[in-house]
Amino acid sequence: MDERLKKQLDFSLLIDQEKNIMRRTHLSGYGRAENDAEHAWHMAIMAYLLREYANEPVDIGKVMLMCLIHDIVEIEAGDTYAYDQENLKTQKMREDAAKEKIFSVLPEDQKQELIALFDEFEAYETSEAKFAKAMDNLQPLLLNHSNGGRDWRLHEVDADQVYGRQGKTVLGSEKLFEVVDQILKEHIKAGDIKPTPDHQG
Repeated sequence: MDERLKKQLDFSLLIDQEKNIMRRTHLSGYGRAENDAEHAWHMAIMAYLLREYANEPVDIGKVMLMCLIHDIVEIEAGDTYAYDQENLKTQKMREDAAKEKIFSVLPEDQKQELIALFDEFEAYETSEAKFAKAMDNLQPLLLNHSNGGRDWRLHEVDADQVYGRQGKTVLGSEKLFEVVDQILKEHIKAGDIKPTPDHQG
């Protein structure tokens, strides 16, 4: 086997570990917690289906690949819960180190390609990154909504926290944010998300 193919196959096996990274979000029907690979797959399919609602035209293949690779770094860095203020402080440092280690398994050209894609997603400036980030926000919200907001209640999340995260969704899709806003107001009113002065439901 030549060296390039060996590196590609080594990376293909390495990313299998993403299936072991468990998230705080539960599957619909409030089954077990979902893993990172399931989250990424779900996001990618959603991006394809919902692409007509992007604020700007997007290269949907690029968006889907962003969705599929954006959490691979968590194999080394671990999952950082969206509302864990302490771990969020070190998230970038941990993920930058993980990015270099994991993508270095690949041939150099593919390493640089995927790092550039990961960095583009994180920078959140292009239309593709904004739409991919909207999927990153919308996918767990849909699961939590289907489960009656139980994860929000469990973690005692307040409205400012949720809107702080979901506020980025509007940059990728104003249409989808309308749906998000409606869902959040419903859960604030139901008491699943703690109201704040700015968000009373």
